[in-house]
Amino acid sequence: MEEERSHGEIETEDSNKESKPERMIIRVPARHNPVLQQVIDRVNGDAELYTLWEMSNTNAVKRMGMSDHGPVHYQIAANIALRLLRLLVERGIQPNVVSDHNLTVEDAEVTVVLGALLHDVGMSVHRVDHEQYSLFIAMPKIKELLLDLYDAAPRTILTSEILHAIISHRAGGRPSTLEGGIVRLADALDMAEGRTRIPFQAGQVNIHSVSAAAIEKVQIEPGPEKPIMISVRMSNSAGIFQVDELLRNKLRGSGLEPYCEVVATIEGEEKKLIQRFRV
Repeated sequence: MEEERSHGEIETEDSNKESKPERMIIRVPARHNPVLQQVIDRVNGDAELYTLWEMSNTNAVKRMGMSDHGPVHYQIAANIALRLLRLLVERGIQPNVVSDHNLTVEDAEVTVVLGALLHDVGMSVHRVDHEQYSLFIAMPKIKELLLDLYDAAPRTILTSEILHAIISHRAGGRPSTLEGGIVRLADALDMAEGRTRIPFQAGQVNIHSVSAAAIEKVQIEPGPEKPIMISVRMSNSAGIFQVDELLRNKLRGSGLEPYCEVVATIEGEEKKLIQRFRV
């Protein structure tokens, strides 16, 4: 599955009104999960949450020259998380909200989508320790988004599981749930052209920016042997750094290692990314 950075619909204000920044509408394939659709509807009506995403991007892109941490990243991560979960469930692998709490696969979908949509909101405060800041920002927001959709006990369970997924996406995080591992990996898989090119296009030339610019496409499909096949298409072999150092580190300890196969390829002639590099 490939998610483009332009993915999602854009709403604009009436021309007679004061001009405001474009706002992207979050879309996920809710299928036959009406609760998930209601949650997404609430997300799209939440001005505070959208502003937190924009603030995360202000700190990440404008102030630190990092990759995109705004609404488009959350949209893509949420769709990837849902895709990963469904591929695993199709192969008979149970989410932890099912095996541990006797809840449903539909509740697991709510868990991974909200985990993906809230995992980086702490970036609105600071990059350092943003995973921990995300917890105290996300907790009241989860309660708002789930209010009246669940009774107190299941709502509290889902809140805890979503927070677990958020904190587990940090460096060295070792999620103890399938849902946490999915959010951790989904975050890393938003690596196709667009988001990862931002530092390179801004003029930063180092192994991180050059290798990121080499990633052209990421596809997530059912695997022939394992439930998930992740195919990374590169324009230059420098992209191996993204796969070997960054994606591998997110996959390692996620709990998803037995279920995923990752293959990186270059199709055709390698693209030259830099002409000269000085130290």
